[in-house]
This record gives sequence, C-alpha cells and structure tokens, in this order.
Amino acid sequence: MTSGVANVRTYFYCGSFIDPPTGWLFNKKSGLLIFFESYKKSVSNNLKVYTHLFYANELGEPAQIKNSRLHSIECACETWNELISGGWQIVTNKFQ
Repeated sequence: MTSGVANVRTYFYCGSFIDPPTGWLFNKKSGLLIFFESYKKSVSNNLKVYTHLFYANELGEPAQIKNSRLHSIECACETWNELISGGWQIVTNKFQ
C-alpha cells in the first residue's frame, strides 16, 4: 500500500463538537480499513459519525465491507483515538 501518513490531526477530544473525526485509517497487521464520515442528517447539538469497516485487498484498498455503525461524536472520537494508539495509520489516499 502506498499510503502516506499525513501530518494532520491524529487525536480528537470529546469537547470538539465542531470537528468530528473523518477519514480513513488502516491496520496493516489485520488488513482492515475503517472510514469515519459525518452523518449529514445529524443536528448540530447531537452530531453523529458513521464508521464503515472494510477488508483491504493486497494494495491496501477497500475490497469488501465488513460492517457499518452510527456513533455519537464522543464514541467516534474515543474509537479514533484508540485505533491511532493501537497502531492504525491515517490513509491519505482518496478511494472511489
């Protein structure tokens, strides 16, 4: 996989309601990708974030979806931070 690790914000704080975690994370050991995206229909005082977990192919691209979940922003921030702490890397590639 030719994904660079971006020099972007890697940790999110629960009080950060303006900037929910968004983007791709990759775990080379497990061959999994996870995509965080803001739920567009959530109201500003109750932001939600979808996570979509994928099996990655040999190029590190999403091949097959494993599951999707809707999280509160607090839960999404906690999940993002745990994954980063566990060795997941931010993916800068834009997948179709």
